[in-house]
Amino acid sequence: MNRELSVIVPAYREGARIHDNLRHLIEELEPLGLDYEVLVVSDGNQDDTVAEAERVGSPRVRVLAYEVNMGKGFALGYGVRHSEGELVTFIDADMELHPKEIRAFIEILKAGDHQVVVGSKRHPSSQVHYPLLRRLQSRAYQLLISVLFDLAVTDTQTGLKLFRREVLMDVVPRLAVKRFAFDLELLAVAHHRGFRRVAEAPVHLDYQFSSTVNLRSAFRALWDTMAIFYRLRILRYYDRAPGTWPAPELRGQGGPDRPR
Repeated sequence: MNRELSVIVPAYREGARIHDNLRHLIEELEPLGLDYEVLVVSDGNQDDTVAEAERVGSPRVRVLAYEVNMGKGFALGYGVRHSEGELVTFIDADMELHPKEIRAFIEILKAGDHQVVVGSKRHPSSQVHYPLLRRLQSRAYQLLISVLFDLAVTDTQTGLKLFRREVLMDVVPRLAVKRFAFDLELLAVAHHRGFRRVAEAPVHLDYQFSSTVNLRSAFRALWDTMAIFYRLRILRYYDRAPGTWPAPELRGQGGPDRPR
C-alpha cells in the first residue's frame, strides 16, 4: 500500500549539517498526521553526508546512495523512482526553504484539486531574503522562460514543489536533463502532457550563501533550456514512449542501485 506522502531530499556535500536539518524536517512533518517517508538521495558524496543522514535514526528516513555525482535533477528522479507516496514533494537539503511550508502546499493542492503546487519567490505573500545579483539573474532567466514556454508559473526554479504521483510517473521517465534545468523540463513536460492544474504558493527563503552561480553553470543552464525548447517544439521528443527510470547508467561505474 502506498504511503500518503514522500519527501525527497537531494543531498550533495551537506556533511554534518544534514543531521539537524533532517531532524527539523521530521519535526514539521509529524504534526501532519500523514503516513510519510523521507528519502535522502546522496548524489555521489564522498564526505560524511550519508553517515550523518543515517544517524538521524528515524524509521521514516531512507538514505539512497550512489557513488558517481550526477546532479540534482538525476537525484530527484532517482528519489521519485524509489518513492511510495501518493503525494511527492521536493525540498533541498540545506532547508533554506522552511519545511513548514509543506503543510500549506498540501492544503493548497487539495483545496483546489490541483495536480502540482510550485513554490514561487514572486508570490505576493513570499518573504525572500537573497542578494540583489541573484534576484536579477533569476528575473532574467524567468523572462527567457516566459518567452520560450507557455507556463502559467512565475518561478520554475524554487526548490520546493509538490506533485500528485500520477504526474511524476508520466513525466519523469521522459526527461533528459540531469542537472541545471531539471525543474524547468519537469514543469514544461508536465504542461505539455496535459497536467495543467498548477498553483503557485508563497515561500519563506533565507539565502545562506551555500551555493554559487558561476559563468559555467549559467551557460549550462541556458544550454539546457534551449535544448528543452528544441526537444519540445522541434523534435517532439516528449511525445515518444518514455525511457527507463534514471539509474541504470550507473551500473558498472561504481554506483549500483543500493538503497541504504
